Amino acid sequence: MRIKVGDKLPSSELFYLDQNNGVKKIDILNLCKDNKTIILGMPGAFTNTCSAIHLPGYIKNFDIALKKGITKIVCIAVNDPNVMKAWGENQNVGAKIFMAGDPFLQFTKSIGAEVDKSSKGLGVRSNRYTMLVENQILKKIEEEKETATCELSGAESFLKSI
Repeated sequence: MRIKVGDKLPSSELFYLDQNNGVKKIDILNLCKDNKTIILGMPGAFTNTCSAIHLPGYIKNFDIALKKGITKIVCIAVNDPNVMKAWGENQNVGAKIFMAGDPFLQFTKSIGAEVDKSSKGLGVRSNRYTMLVENQILKKIEEEKETATCELSGAESFLKSI
């Protein structure tokens, strides 16, 4: 991964659906301005490890994150905003986690997190990671060596370390 602790996040557009199912764009810098944010980077919505461990762990441990001063949790996957909204509804994220799509890998490539999963029929995706960002500056990152694992980036491990 190219981005390092101490770096400012690169300006990148993400996509989401609003309450009326309208497609909206938002810059990652606006999501992370004047707050303490956890960013969850995932290969794809509805995939095994993402749906069984990574995302549910942060839903379950949301109150612990709040006690640690986290003001926002953003889940980013290489999917379109329709899929991200449907996945959030399927996982019952409610208002706990902001579900954002990075369908063109703009953010993913800008931080060096892209990984080729073509052999598994997925194409180019994001590696699995979790970041702590304070006012747009990367304070901590845990990246998995393999997308099928979720140990360093999982909620229990990551939240204990911050």
